[in-house]
Amino acid sequence: MRNLTKEKTTKIILHVVVWAVILGLPVYSAGRFRMGTNFLMTYYTFATISALIFYVNYLILIPKLFFHKKRYRYYLSAIVVVFCSYFVSDFANDKVFSYISKHDNQQQLYRQAAEERRPGQLPPRGGMIRILIPHAHLIGYASSSVLMVFLSLGLRVLERQSKIEKMHEEMEKTKLKTELAFLKNQISPHFFFNTLNNIYSLIGRNNDDSKDAVIKLSKLMRYVINESGQDNRPLADEIEFMNNYIDLMKLRLGTKTRLSVSFPVVTNDLMIAHLLFISLIENAFKYGISVQEESYINISLSCEGNTIFFKCENGLPESNNGSVLGSSGIGLENFKKRLGLLYDGRYELSINKSKNEFVVDLIIHL
Repeated sequence: MRNLTKEKTTKIILHVVVWAVILGLPVYSAGRFRMGTNFLMTYYTFATISALIFYVNYLILIPKLFFHKKRYRYYLSAIVVVFCSYFVSDFANDKVFSYISKHDNQQQLYRQAAEERRPGQLPPRGGMIRILIPHAHLIGYASSSVLMVFLSLGLRVLERQSKIEKMHEEMEKTKLKTELAFLKNQISPHFFFNTLNNIYSLIGRNNDDSKDAVIKLSKLMRYVINESGQDNRPLADEIEFMNNYIDLMKLRLGTKTRLSVSFPVVTNDLMIAHLLFISLIENAFKYGISVQEESYINISLSCEGNTIFFKCENGLPESNNGSVLGSSGIGLENFKKRLGLLYDGRYELSINKSKNEFVVDLIIHL
């Protein structure tokens, strides 16, 4: 509603400014070139009739007929308005020139001078004579009225098209926000479910580690919940979150799993989508570790200017049947959807899966 009110106010101001120029310019011209009041009376009569045609078409006929697909009724109504306005114009024209003839003592002298001047010579300054070309008023009125009709029609159509485009943009933004909120709501329960499974695997084996894991989980969930309304977070905060999550996951690693983590110390103000990388890290820990076979997980992130390079690779032990999240889970699919919505045209994603390895390379241009 606030945007609509602002648009209407802006539109009214533009119309007022345009008409102020149209009506004010003749006053300046008349004073500079000594055209007299006769010129102003004739000009303002013409301007009033033109404005009448313009706004009847702009405010009534186009919105009520043309935009409602009643085109034949619109064309007929426009012709009727132009036709009726002609008689008003002709009547006003006669009245103006009658007034000029009665009150301008110089009128006869100017008419006589006009008859005697050589071809191409301008009439003397200071007065106004009526043009004696046959049907001159009809020709002038027809051209000006048609111009007003098409001008008002074109302006109104452009305004409507601009309004439709803005509505589409707002709808797309609303749709985008709704879809992103849905995806983020899926991420948190999914992350929480996987982490609880990891803690459950510690209970009974190491009570101290399981207690420490619960404390770390509460910190992680506090970050997830408290920042859930934020679309973007500082990259430094996200790195801290990932480090905490990886520390939690280390509690379940056996001696057969090699873990390599490389995160930079971020000192700039880069912002990144909240919880963007966690699906990839979850995926690596869920399917890349084994207590029976040699396994590995390598996670790295680096920055160059406004570009982020993220890589996550893990082995696929045969004891896990070489499965990978994305064929049946929601984590990797949500990750792809969020990338497309948030960084369309500004990211490069490469996912390679072989029999024994799963590698994700991601480049984001912020």
